Amino acid sequence: MTRLIFLGAPGAGKGTQAEILAAHLSIPHISTGEILRSAIAQQTPLGIKAKSFVDNGDLVPDELILDLIKDRLGQEDAQKGWILDGFPRNVAQAEFLSTLLTELDQNCTAAINLEVPDSTLMKRLLGRGRKDDNEETIANRLEVYRQKTAPLIDFYQNTGLLQTVNGDRTLEEISTELQTIVKS
Repeated sequence: MTRLIFLGAPGAGKGTQAEILAAHLSIPHISTGEILRSAIAQQTPLGIKAKSFVDNGDLVPDELILDLIKDRLGQEDAQKGWILDGFPRNVAQAEFLSTLLTELDQNCTAAINLEVPDSTLMKRLLGRGRKDDNEETIANRLEVYRQKTAPLIDFYQNTGLLQTVNGDRTLEEISTELQTIVKS
């Protein structure tokens, strides 16, 4: 049973690697953005609540995200494993997730941190060609990541779940290493 949390700065390749590995293992790749879009599209009670925040351009509050995660991990396809991407984003969410997994009688196999140097992240993010991606915004996003999300690395290091992977290599090299980690 594989249950993984993917950590890493914006541009580290979490989404891409999570998709590849999830397909390889036939388990769901669960991204918070996707859960949100899906709940809104399906007009679930939580989706309807979330839509009002999204429509106003506000961040969806933690409690709502936590409820969506709880709902998603309880679904049928998630019983044989999952890969979480983009959640948890801070230590409080990680603590909530830990409690939730105990309630659901599930456990996390590993928290995988894709480590990539800032210069590579900058190059990758500028290369995506998004309108809002310029050096200043990217530098700011990386700084916000360091302040809010980087403490998760210590959190998972202390729980013994952390596995660090060099994300500054080819797609294939990273994928191969991730498959090796999952096998062991």
